[in-house]
Amino acid sequence: MIAIRNATPDDAEAIRAIYNDAVVNTTAVFDYEPRSAEAQIAWLQMKAEQDLPVLVAEDGGVVLGYASYGQFRPWPAFQFTVENAIYIALNRRGQGIGRLLLGELIAVARGHGLRSMVAGITAENTASLALHEKLGFQRTGLIRDSGWKFERWLDLVFLQRMLQA
Repeated sequence: MIAIRNATPDDAEAIRAIYNDAVVNTTAVFDYEPRSAEAQIAWLQMKAEQDLPVLVAEDGGVVLGYASYGQFRPWPAFQFTVENAIYIALNRRGQGIGRLLLGELIAVARGHGLRSMVAGITAENTASLALHEKLGFQRTGLIRDSGWKFERWLDLVFLQRMLQA
């Protein structure tokens, strides 16, 4: 049975493996270099220090995916808007894990009194776009040719979900 829980330092390597697969094999993230073990631990520590959630989906002790959010823009006026990130292990995509993680992440954000959540998703990532739209995100913008990866230009779609009435 799949459980959603807060990540712990023991999850760092599993999270890193999922993230690095996305870096090396997909356009889901615009990073070029896989994350080192040290950088992954530092990322988890930074999230904890800033009281930002990192959720994992787990089944039988195996991390299947993770989701988090962070600051949308660095100015105080944006303090009530966050941007999410969600990554699922290659062999578990399309099985509803993303829906469970994103649903719980939305609930956490609401519980923290946040106003809105945004997502920046590569236009070709139709699965992630569909997931976000199923959970109430609306497309709010498109930035053409904003990312360069795998020797080609990529469009970035922005979506937003309001969290509070």
